[in-house]
Amino acid sequence: MIEHPTPGPGDLYPTRKAGEPALLYRTDPVVYGGPDDGPIDADTLASFDETGFLSVEELLGPEEIERYRAELRRLSEDEAILGDERTVTERGSQEIRSIFEVHKVSDVFAELVTDPRVVGRARQLLGSDVYVHQSRVNYKPGFKGKDFYWHSDFETWHAEDGMPRMRAVSISIALTENFVHNGGLMIMPGSHRTFVSCVGETPDDHYKDSLRGQEIGTPDPDSLSILADKHGIDLFTGSAGSATMFDCNCMHGSNGNITPFPRSNVFIVFNSVENTCEKPFAAPSHRPEFIAARDFTPVG
Repeated sequence: MIEHPTPGPGDLYPTRKAGEPALLYRTDPVVYGGPDDGPIDADTLASFDETGFLSVEELLGPEEIERYRAELRRLSEDEAILGDERTVTERGSQEIRSIFEVHKVSDVFAELVTDPRVVGRARQLLGSDVYVHQSRVNYKPGFKGKDFYWHSDFETWHAEDGMPRMRAVSISIALTENFVHNGGLMIMPGSHRTFVSCVGETPDDHYKDSLRGQEIGTPDPDSLSILADKHGIDLFTGSAGSATMFDCNCMHGSNGNITPFPRSNVFIVFNSVENTCEKPFAAPSHRPEFIAARDFTPVG
């Protein structure tokens, strides 16, 4: 595996265009705001810059958690939702994997997107107004919840959605308890400073397969081994209501869930209004708007 310097003007993070994978240096900042711009203190901002993530132990209280759980149950039992293209089921079953654009499907989750505890942190990290690039709830039911393989979200958002630079952040809010054994989020701390350029051309309508199990746009084993050897792997546990925010280029994934304990979360991606999506960098067309928003109206 050869480390190449990042190329000059143009596509700063080429991917799915070469016959071999490559590790590219990140040229974009990680943190754009300061401690006076929001609720995150200076030490936590510095840690986010170094590791690519931060945790909030009690973002939501018990009553809020129960309200969101009730909404999860309602959505999973709504026949109109089950038949909607925004609902993705697991391969080989009708178990719900994810419901996308959940802030438009549900008034309850729409409130969460505009909550100052959530969007305020995103604005601070990105140093600007933000819009929702993507939202979804992930159901990882007991016994049947499948894995999410290692990936950098930015690689897909760059290649298939046209996101030009690394100026987006995700927040994953736990709606059930995260144990070490029920498929919790794993991140390689510090991996956000290396872009893994992947191989393989993007086929038409790739999202129809990738949302159930991505193959194109996933890093090769050698690149993953290099990053894991250098940075290690952190596994996030915590009670319902805890949250993890992470940079768009963090290498992350999660195992399947063969335990009796479900693991569900709500996942919101905020992108800077100064980093709006353009033409896809390595795909024949944009993904649907329910996966990658084309409305760049600032939240709030």
